[in-house]
Amino acid sequence: MDRERILLVLPFDNRSGQPSLEWVREAAPEILSSRFLSAGFAPMSRADRLYALDHLGLPEGFHPSRATALKLAQTLDADSIVVGSFVTDGSGIVAEAQVVDVPRLRMGQPVTARGDMRDLISVFDSLAWKLTRQLDPGFSGSEETFVAAGKGMRVDAFEQYIRGISEPDHDERLRHLNQAVALSPDFGPAWMALGREDYNGQQYEQAASAFARVGRDDPKLVGPDALEAGFYRGLSLLFSGDYPKAEKAFAGVARVLPLAEVVNNEGVAVSRQRHDGKALFRQAVAADPNTADYHFNLAVSLKRQGDATEALAELALCLRLRPNDSEAQALAAQWKSPAAKLEPAADSGSPEEAKADPLERIARSFDAVAFHQAAQMLDQVDEARLTALGPEQRAQKLAGQARDYLDRGLLLEAERLYLAAVAADDKVPAAHAGLADVRERTGDAVNARKEARTSLELMPSVQAYLVMGRLDLAVGHVDEASYDVSEALKIQPGNRAAQELRQQVEAREGQKK
Repeated sequence: MDRERILLVLPFDNRSGQPSLEWVREAAPEILSSRFLSAGFAPMSRADRLYALDHLGLPEGFHPSRATALKLAQTLDADSIVVGSFVTDGSGIVAEAQVVDVPRLRMGQPVTARGDMRDLISVFDSLAWKLTRQLDPGFSGSEETFVAAGKGMRVDAFEQYIRGISEPDHDERLRHLNQAVALSPDFGPAWMALGREDYNGQQYEQAASAFARVGRDDPKLVGPDALEAGFYRGLSLLFSGDYPKAEKAFAGVARVLPLAEVVNNEGVAVSRQRHDGKALFRQAVAADPNTADYHFNLAVSLKRQGDATEALAELALCLRLRPNDSEAQALAAQWKSPAAKLEPAADSGSPEEAKADPLERIARSFDAVAFHQAAQMLDQVDEARLTALGPEQRAQKLAGQARDYLDRGLLLEAERLYLAAVAADDKVPAAHAGLADVRERTGDAVNARKEARTSLELMPSVQAYLVMGRLDLAVGHVDEASYDVSEALKIQPGNRAAQELRQQVEAREGQKK
């Protein structure tokens, strides 16, 4: 099945008879959509769903019928809908879901998952895996990896997060979101939601701190949410007057997606430090020549640097796009006056001149659609480059990307890319070593050992030997573990993980004596 099919996951019906579990309605699409995204699909966001409901004149908590669900999907151009429900069974929960093929108006077979209430996230992770297999029968990722992807999340923290994004009252949202991040300090979506609340409340310093906790590593590895967080962190820093950090925040986003609003705001941050932002404003104008503010900013920057002729030309372009711009009209009249030629430069130190010097305009709105589309285009470019490579090179490249995900604990993403690497060329040892690592982390010792052995047969590596060493030590095979560690240290004597494992082996050997 085409992985580019767009999915819309609707809130699950609460058939438990317990109003206290209403939050699970919204938790279901959050968990499922997150796993679908990690597995390579394109699920729609909660914001997209709320937009469609609003467009159809329906309230946020509306329980759609099948007909309304289809209308929602068609409004959003979704190819498939996931609908479901849950009931409680003593201390357990049973979730059921179906996939609706929108173009064919066909319902898939229902799938179910059950477990203890305290394992609610694992229940929905398991359901996500079953639905993924139905959406794509060729999907080879394991259920254990889906479940492991949510293992680090506390149910109480997740409940607070869901309540924090669905409560109608701002103060209540803040209260729940602050509880969510207190319970789970590394929970990126909760920090993102908290940042939005602080930003909307004009608490810019708090917002900047919250946004900084979203995707603190390479934003390209975490996707558009981290880019959006970087953009709004930059805005928060601008509004709180920390221009150097604002410049750095926008530059970080621009390295991945140099969209006009991003480089424009980077230019503003540079200019507010009394530096020359002209090159960045030129870049913004080139990326989006139909936005008047970018021409205005370039005009102001050019005039400040002494290029009056080009500055007037850019101001004219601004007024052509927005004829009623009173500030630009006044500025054009001022710059054209004979007295303007006699005025000192803006950086001469004159207080009057500094006061008269106009400020470049900040792009305050974030076009999430444009960011997502640009991110998808980058992915398509990467995919095209991969396709152009030979099988071995493609497998090596995929394995390298997967290792980045694995190092950050993103098991589903890592597994997907390692499997793609093996499919491209099953003779690349790094792909099997990486899969061994994934399998070990998800508790599948048998397949972890199998992949590690395959990798070592192709070429000895530290990663594969360490997997073998940890597996051997876990089952009490201390001599074998000692051998594995020794071989790993022969390849890389300074490897910290190998040295730590050697200490564990030596400690176990000491216990045996």
